[in-house]
Amino acid sequence: MLKIQAQTNVPTDFGMFTVYAFSENENDWSPHLVWVAEKTDFSAVVNVRFHSECITGEVFHSKKCECGQQLDAAMNFMSENGGIIIYLRQEGRNIGIINKLKAYALQEQGFDTVEANLRLGLPADGRNFDIAIEMLKILGVLEVNLLTNNPEKLKVFNNSGILLNKRISLEIASNPINASYLTTKKDYFGHLLEKL
Repeated sequence: MLKIQAQTNVPTDFGMFTVYAFSENENDWSPHLVWVAEKTDFSAVVNVRFHSECITGEVFHSKKCECGQQLDAAMNFMSENGGIIIYLRQEGRNIGIINKLKAYALQEQGFDTVEANLRLGLPADGRNFDIAIEMLKILGVLEVNLLTNNPEKLKVFNNSGILLNKRISLEIASNPINASYLTTKKDYFGHLLEKL
């Protein structure tokens, strides 16, 4: 059963957050994390972002995606408005960093992100957002505004027991390197992107 294994306050460039580590085992070295901004009121409608880990974009500022910029924008939004970032350890749409780098190599040969994953025998998107719902329930969240462009994240609230009040767009302008990646997100996955 998923449990809070640790909790502490962390000052960031975007303000103070209370961070919770969620896992089934306290010795898990890669727990899911929940970052809660100071102004967050769990009894009201809570701003929420489901964000999947992306070491290449967040730590090394890869231009192949917009993940790092989305995380920064979400942290800034939550700091200003209150809210929660659920940081899911689902690197590379849950294929892991090694497979993600293999997919990158295939992309250099002309395959798009979906084609690359499928050629490796992997799902186009292997993420699971049900665990994020479980964490929200543990925290006592009843109603949310979801920061997302991904319709699959909206669907996870159907019959979840948590009310989805509205979607808040979190669109980042493309660059010459990631424009095709974002186009694939829009065309294949139906992401709600208006700036392309």
